[in-house]
Amino acid sequence: MKYIIISIIVLFVSLSCAQQKEPLLGETDYQKEQNAKFKDASESPLTTKDLKSFKQLDFYKFNADYNVEAKITLQPNSEYFEMPTSTDRKPLYRVYAILSFELFGKPYELNVYQNEDLLNEKGFEDYLFLPFIDNTNGETTYGGGRYIELSVPKGNTLSIDFNKAFNPYCAYNYKYSCPVVPIENTLDLKVEAGVKMFKKK
Repeated sequence: MKYIIISIIVLFVSLSCAQQKEPLLGETDYQKEQNAKFKDASESPLTTKDLKSFKQLDFYKFNADYNVEAKITLQPNSEYFEMPTSTDRKPLYRVYAILSFELFGKPYELNVYQNEDLLNEKGFEDYLFLPFIDNTNGETTYGGGRYIELSVPKGNTLSIDFNKAFNPYCAYNYKYSCPVVPIENTLDLKVEAGVKMFKKK
């Protein structure tokens, strides 16, 4: 009887571990990384309630056509300005460069920004911030636009992968303070790549 009880306990523990080690969902490594981050309570932006039922983020299907090479026009004399956020916080950003690229045969431009505070933070000296608005906002993606994180390149071009476009954290939880996308960073097309709108259950 003793051995039967021990066997049942071992089986229960094994099943519990197997459930905890569910494979990460996602079509690409980036999607899997994002899903892993959102599942991790120590770094997830989700509310406690949403975290309990979270399985994976809703992404568009990966499309290599949304990975573009942009020409960089540096803006060395641009001044820092207060970027509005979803709260009273107003971090200082400047236009680091203008990015010129083509999507589906049409030319577009976006400003990419540099945050003054992050210049002095270890590991973020080369950080660039690319927020944008497109025609999917409010339909299939978050109404306030989406972000892409980039780094200062060594050359005069920079790769933009819209498949890595993500939502501001305030799309998941109102406790966060998120930069409002500048109106000049509006793309007049549907960017059907990256993460979609988060639907609370």
